[in-house]
Amino acid sequence: MTGWPRYQVGRARPEDVPGTVALCREVYPESPPWREEQLVRHQVVFPDGQFVVVDQASAEVVGFSASLIVLWNDYDMGASWRDFTAGGWFSNHDPTRGRTLYGAEIMIRPSLQGQGLGKLLYGVRRDLVARLGLLRIRAGSRLRGYGKYAKQMPPEAYVERVVRGELIDPTLTFQLRQGFHVLAVVPEYLHHDSESLGYAAVIEWINPAVAIPEDYGHGDPRFRIVQGPNIIS
Repeated sequence: MTGWPRYQVGRARPEDVPGTVALCREVYPESPPWREEQLVRHQVVFPDGQFVVVDQASAEVVGFSASLIVLWNDYDMGASWRDFTAGGWFSNHDPTRGRTLYGAEIMIRPSLQGQGLGKLLYGVRRDLVARLGLLRIRAGSRLRGYGKYAKQMPPEAYVERVVRGELIDPTLTFQLRQGFHVLAVVPEYLHHDSESLGYAAVIEWINPAVAIPEDYGHGDPRFRIVQGPNIIS
């Protein structure tokens, strides 16, 4: 495990599953949580890609992340979360052909957000990509703040302003600070998400140890501007 004395990050274990389900209910009380069977399946299919943050004082799961490896060419840029995760079961995990770590989920207990636990999880994901020699991390960043601006601007304009640092999105701004950049904005990524109205930004982090020049510069040119505070900190 890595972290600091109270909060430790490590590979998820079967005994962490009930606590992870409880965390899901706490973070998304209006949505169905990950099912225990799904979380167990993730650990069977790709154990190295599942992480938890544990509070050593209470032994509670206070954060977790789930990921799988995909061959990106099998999917359209506008595919939904369900497409990329095989309905949440990760049966499409493809470590033989795939070079992309797909970030299916990251969550932190609401009362602990902003204390660096999310950075720990993103850090172990980058370490995993480096260790496996993968090219990149890609994910869908649900635009949590867009619902408040939907009557003022389309989602692409909202993302451009977030990228420029003119607006703050609770999720995307943090991810930009972790070294990600935006490739596209897609609708219906999470169909019933009232905060984002279903919109997400497709984001990418490139592994500089294996990338070649042709691996850079993909995506919508509108987002290929100075990407705001793109510093891993």
